[in-house]
Amino acid sequence: MNRLLILCALSLPLSAQSELLNARDAIALSERMVQLAESTSVTAPGLARAAAPMLENIRQDDKAIKIAGRLTISTAYSLLVDSKSYLALADGLPKSFPPLPAAKQQLTELRDAVERLEIHFRAQLTATEIQMRGADRDNLRRYAEANKTVPAATPQRVLFFGDSITDGWRLNEYFPGKDFVNRGISGQITGEMLGRMQADVIANKPAAMLILAGTNDIARGVSVETIQNNLKMIADLCEKHQIKVIFASILPTSDHHKDKNPRFEMTKGRPNSVIRELNQYLVSLSQKRGFTYLNYFDAMVDTTGQLKADLADDGLHPNMEGYKVMAPLALAAIDKTLGPAKIPQQTGKKKRQ
Repeated sequence: MNRLLILCALSLPLSAQSELLNARDAIALSERMVQLAESTSVTAPGLARAAAPMLENIRQDDKAIKIAGRLTISTAYSLLVDSKSYLALADGLPKSFPPLPAAKQQLTELRDAVERLEIHFRAQLTATEIQMRGADRDNLRRYAEANKTVPAATPQRVLFFGDSITDGWRLNEYFPGKDFVNRGISGQITGEMLGRMQADVIANKPAAMLILAGTNDIARGVSVETIQNNLKMIADLCEKHQIKVIFASILPTSDHHKDKNPRFEMTKGRPNSVIRELNQYLVSLSQKRGFTYLNYFDAMVDTTGQLKADLADDGLHPNMEGYKVMAPLALAAIDKTLGPAKIPQQTGKKKRQ
């Protein structure tokens, strides 16, 4: 746990402080989750093959945690999503009979580990919210060091800007070889993103910015008018600095998973009627100003008007299947905005034969 997170944790109630894992225990938990996932993949015929992509994601999550030396919010979230996806698949396949006692025990241990990780993740979010109410309201510290080491921009650089939905998106996995920069911060509202425009967007010199924002504003009771004003000012700054704007629709929310956890009843705090109203504003603003509108909403909503159950495990944050839906839509919007990436042509003179 870094110094900043320690300071934030000390501001938490004692019960919440105890929910945060220290760096050593976090790494040990992550490593154990990899072991349990690998060993339980033989519990059902075909599970090892079907779960191979998820197992590889879990291994990569563990590797990222070890490299960082701690559990960041994004790595904790990724490990949660990938482990839950694996368990859902394992539960859905018929088991060998008679069941292996050791395998059953290991699956139970993996579920317990996922639950412990989720408790830590929620405490991390609380600590982050406390931090954002401090002197560094907009959390400019988050990417301060990373911004110093960003390579020179290419004509195809796109900066992804937003909250936890962006923060948890492993862009290099979904867009390999692209000059895409992730500057999402979990829990942020549009006013805080506006405060990060110079440091996290303009200074990185992207050709375009893809912004997905607003759901946290709705949950915190920020007025629709204020959200609209903040998004418009973000767009104004982009235009002033010759950065093309891609406005992504706010994702729908759902209550499909509330039986698993009451906190997953998302539509009360983030009503889809308000989300639709803000999305319509983004459509209108994009048409008037010549921005690209990226419509995630229609691709991810179900017949009940909620986020499709299989695209998120908590009714809000996309899981692996959710990002699979979003990625091609994002790429199409980027190509529409910047044009397909051009392959450099050879300029050297041919040798005489």
